Amino acid sequence: MRGRAPPFGPFESKLLPLQPTRIGRDGVFEGYASLFRVPDLGKDVVEPGAFRESLLRRGPAGIKLLWQHDPAEPIGRWLSLVEDARGLFVRGRLSLAVARAREIHALMRDGALDGLSIGFRSEKARTEPRTGLRRLERIDLWEVSVVTFPMLPQARIAAVKAVRPAAFV
Repeated sequence: MRGRAPPFGPFESKLLPLQPTRIGRDGVFEGYASLFRVPDLGKDVVEPGAFRESLLRRGPAGIKLLWQHDPAEPIGRWLSLVEDARGLFVRGRLSLAVARAREIHALMRDGALDGLSIGFRSEKARTEPRTGLRRLERIDLWEVSVVTFPMLPQARIAAVKAVRPAAFV
């Protein structure tokens, strides 16, 4: 699936499913936004280290948490984004003061919304002629979105944190 194009080059997005296990009241969730060496439905494969430079350059504050890749729909912020041996592990918080984030939170709690997607620009990639797979070796990560339809069915959210609101303490 292709995303919106920034003014200076092609922009892409890759979708991953979430599987809400524990949905907390504070909107914090974590999971894998990308898995290494796993072909997605668009025949792209993210290689280990592909996010490293972008994460160092941007940090969590420089990577947006959006709804359906829409830059007019920020829904929270990323608390951390880390490459590990499996892929890109993210931890974010929905801004529950925002109406759309409250809706998304409710849908996650009901198990009706379960996707994550990366929005990026490919900086270094190679296509394997035999398989047609595109190996993404360096990615400029712009955003990670909560989405309806994921591109990589194998990725899952690890947890959604629960904190009791002050009104119930």
